[in-house]
Amino acid sequence: MLPSDAEIRAALVGARTVAIVGLSDRPERDSHEVARYLRSQGYRVIPVNPAVSAVLGEPSYPSVAAIPPEIRVDLVDVFRRSDQVPPIARESVRRGVKVLWMQLGIENSEAAAYVRGAGGMAFEDLCLMTEHRRLGLPAVGPAA
Repeated sequence: MLPSDAEIRAALVGARTVAIVGLSDRPERDSHEVARYLRSQGYRVIPVNPAVSAVLGEPSYPSVAAIPPEIRVDLVDVFRRSDQVPPIARESVRRGVKVLWMQLGIENSEAAAYVRGAGGMAFEDLCLMTEHRRLGLPAVGPAA
C-alpha cells in the first residue's frame, strides 16, 4: 500500500536531521545528489558509511548506532540493498528515530513492519528528494 501524501508530508516536515545510510562521497552517485538537495533545503545530513571519513563536510559514521547520542536523528534514509535493511531498522528504533525511508528499488516488509510496530513510520521504494519536490514542501529551519 502506497503512503498518502499526508503521511509523506508529516514525515518530511517533522524532520530536521537525516542520517543517510550508504551515503557516497562520489558526487555522481544518487545518494550524494539526495544529500546535497536535502542540505539545500535546510536539513542536516549525517553520513553513515564505514568506507569514508566524511561527506559534504560532515563526519561519516560506520552505522546508525555509532552516531553520537547528542546528535538527534529524525529520519534514516537508506541507500543499501533491501536485504540489509532489517538491522538498520533495529538500530534506528533503538535510537528513537521515528522515520525509516527506503529509497527507490529498496523494499523490506520485515523492516517496515518492525518500525511501524515500534510506533514509527516506514516508507519503501520512494525517493525522498522526489517526494519533497513533488509535494512542494518548504525548506526547514536549522537542525537542533
